[in-house]
Amino acid sequence: MMANSPAEILVELEEAVATCPLDRCARILEGIVQLLTGSRDRSQELLSGVVDGVLLRLTERVETRALLQLSATLAELKVAPPETLRRLASHDDPDVACPVLLKSEALTAADLAEVAASGGERHQRAIAARNLIEPAVTEALIQRGTPICLALIRNPGTRFSDASYAALIARADEDGEIAKALVLRPGTPDPVVRRLLSASPAAKAKPTASAASPTQAAAPAPPKPPSSADYANARPEIVALNRVGKLNDSTVNRFAIRGETANLFTALSVLSGAPIEIVEHVMADDDCEGLVAACRASRLSWQTTLAIVSNRSDTRLSFAERERAQHIFETLLLSTSQWTVRWGEIAASANTSDPGNRGAKNGG
Repeated sequence: MMANSPAEILVELEEAVATCPLDRCARILEGIVQLLTGSRDRSQELLSGVVDGVLLRLTERVETRALLQLSATLAELKVAPPETLRRLASHDDPDVACPVLLKSEALTAADLAEVAASGGERHQRAIAARNLIEPAVTEALIQRGTPICLALIRNPGTRFSDASYAALIARADEDGEIAKALVLRPGTPDPVVRRLLSASPAAKAKPTASAASPTQAAAPAPPKPPSSADYANARPEIVALNRVGKLNDSTVNRFAIRGETANLFTALSVLSGAPIEIVEHVMADDDCEGLVAACRASRLSWQTTLAIVSNRSDTRLSFAERERAQHIFETLLLSTSQWTVRWGEIAASANTSDPGNRGAKNGG
């Protein structure tokens, strides 16, 4: 006798399943799952193709508990029945869908993008937490709103296309949290960082006047330093944040991106130990070297330093200026930077009216 072909077996199984009692369907489902997971020496592709139609029928006739077990099992397989996997991934019950959405390597980018566009919040979050997210899936998720955007940005496995970055920049114009997360994300392209920083609230908060001349509109004056009252209002909160260990990169970066000048200046003064006058001096200096030293003395990260340097005026940093600033930051010793901003040449130049001292270097 000749062995039945996979297609003939499939027909017989489907006919049997159609009239099978529910409890027996559950046992058949369990047996097929054991077949899939236990046949390591056989072709997984062939097995998946043979049982896919049967599994689809069974999923219509078993309770949710069986579907949960099936989803958890298929999620671990590199090769799995494709149609069954897609049905589980798009299931209305997130407890059924999330295991395969989170882990399955057999789901294609198109499958995930379809669920991302139509699924519920838990479906979206499961996809956004995958170890690797293809650009097409990222683009679909970005359309779903800010919480998912933030989850994608914070996931190191997310891959962004040019279209994804453009969509995030558009959202960041109205949501500072997206801008902050994207600027802080390692690997964000330099042009995207510059675009985000130039579009931050600090860059937008320019005084406007209907009678301003064209020359004034083309070259706006740098923002004035905070007043004594501004500092007096800011200092208690900054000191309190520092006391409880919350005056960190995240907080200072937010001050820079949102243009909270009094908070930013006070934070740098508290963290670096330098007087406010020195902070004002390095902020106003055309050369960013002193400001980089102040940030280094404050134990801030390079990303936070970049946000501060880029948001101090309406002038964008060129690529060469940014490279130079980063080189200074990475090569300047912490002890040297602290001495410089407290008692060294920067401190001396901040306390003299000699214009020649404004460009003094820190010797680092």
